[in-house]
Amino acid sequence: MPSRPALLILSFSAIHADARVLRQVRLFADTYEVTTCGYGPAPEGVAGHVRIPDELIYWRKDRTLLLQRRFAAVYRRNAVVSYLWDRLQRDHFDVVLADDVDTVPLALSLRPRGGVHADLHEYAPRQNEDVLRWRVAVAPYMRWLVRTYVTRADSVTTVGPGIADEYRRQFGVDAQVVTNAAPYAEKQATPVTDPIRLVHSGNAMSGRGIIELARAVEDVDANVTLDLYLVPNDASYLAEIAELASRSTRVRLHAPVPYAQLVTTLNAHDVGVHVLPPVSFNNYWALPNKVFDYVQARLGLLVGPSPEMARMVREHGLGEVTEDFSSGAVAAALARLTPGRVAEFKAASTRAAHELSAERQVEVWARAVDALAARSR
Repeated sequence: MPSRPALLILSFSAIHADARVLRQVRLFADTYEVTTCGYGPAPEGVAGHVRIPDELIYWRKDRTLLLQRRFAAVYRRNAVVSYLWDRLQRDHFDVVLADDVDTVPLALSLRPRGGVHADLHEYAPRQNEDVLRWRVAVAPYMRWLVRTYVTRADSVTTVGPGIADEYRRQFGVDAQVVTNAAPYAEKQATPVTDPIRLVHSGNAMSGRGIIELARAVEDVDANVTLDLYLVPNDASYLAEIAELASRSTRVRLHAPVPYAQLVTTLNAHDVGVHVLPPVSFNNYWALPNKVFDYVQARLGLLVGPSPEMARMVREHGLGEVTEDFSSGAVAAALARLTPGRVAEFKAASTRAAHELSAERQVEVWARAVDALAARSR
């Protein structure tokens, strides 16, 4: 029996907790000899794992070298890159699947026989453009990475059409799209409750519009409540949310739930809400995991006028799109919710759940990696 192709999935993240990279592992584990490289323990089902030590921080860069525009030295002297440079085998893998821009130069240096597939999780050259220091020092480096290395990848995917278009316009990178869709869940839409139960899950970070959402729920003349399941990324921001919730009869703050339990937890609610202020290019074009989680939980959706999210909601009749990103616009959309309309939105999520599932999306990865593996033979 012929041996399976050797695939390295390379990510500077904790793969066992990274939903997008885990989908790659699960997609290829049965047909490839999969080795992973990332932080944390080995994900289930892989043949091998190269663990990045927790104390090595991949995003730290030498500021002096950045300002001197010595970008090759910035990359090579990065603590994680230096650690992995001689620990990953060259001329060994048939294919390397490189997650995000930072991994692509290392992936190319490994000289896989079939080639490198780059999966770009956002538009890297404008990742933190709302921070002046980042725009001045880091953005030119990120553009260099894309121009010098991503353009050499054999195939590329990214998370949404708007971001794919920008990579094409700015760098000539022809990226296909694999959204952050959640795996299909065999769920039934629950009856609409009284009051209507709104829910938001995700990171507690400023710039996500969470406090504005909570205030809109507090102020609106509508029979709604809001449950928040938040990961404590920003302690001071979370404390501000907790203070608001402690004084509210409508807003409840919960501890985050493990991702494996998230869709089941969400299923008890009625409408998933995500109104993401467009403070950056990536926020403007965002099509995040949570909106797909809401669909798999068979919820209605309420989103802001972010192009990708609004398109998905309107195309499938999943819910409401606010006029703008203000608390007033959110309150106006909340006021339009009725039990009958919410029931229709939940039924639309049920109809769209297969089409908007990860199983449909990951076929793009399968075709790309299979093509490179065939070339290696």
